[in-house]
This record gives sequence, structure tokens and C-alpha cells, in this order.
Amino acid sequence: MAGKVIQSRLFARKVKKLNKQDKKALDGHIRQIMKTPSIGDEKKGDLKGVFVYKFFLGSTKYLSVYRFSDNILKLIMLGPHENYYRDLKSYIKSG
Repeated sequence: MAGKVIQSRLFARKVKKLNKQDKKALDGHIRQIMKTPSIGDEKKGDLKGVFVYKFFLGSTKYLSVYRFSDNILKLIMLGPHENYYRDLKSYIKSG
């Protein structure tokens, strides 16, 4: 179980744009990740070391990318599936 949760600026900006109901649902999904960090799919290749957790907010499929180490959950990116992996690769390489 994760002890501390950190959000990247990119993640926080996406959360800010969500409505109140979606933010509440997202909190539940984050709690699930905290409880069981291995719940997401670990990526390979360029994205090795990050996990992707897929869920729905309303009728839209969202993906949340995170890393977990030393009892710290770092929420990296959040967004709908469209162009997600392309954007994630560019973010990971730049940061």
C-alpha cells in the first residue's frame, strides 16, 4: 500500500479540468491504485517502469499512468485513450 501520493503538474492540470462528479470517481480509482499498486499494467520498452491503469469516467475511457517506489505513488499523467501513448512517450523522454 502506498504511503505518500505525488502528482505531476501534467496530472494536476488534467484533474483541474474535471467536473466535481468525475473528480470524486477519480479519487476512488486512485485509492484502488494506492491499495494495490500492481493493479495497472506495467509497460515495456521506452515506458518500462511505469504502470497504466484503465477506467471509465462517465462513458469515456481514461488512462492513468503512475510509478510506485519506496512507498511513494507518483501520478504522472491522466487522460482519455486517444493519442495517450504518443503524449506519454514525449512526456517521459522530456522529464
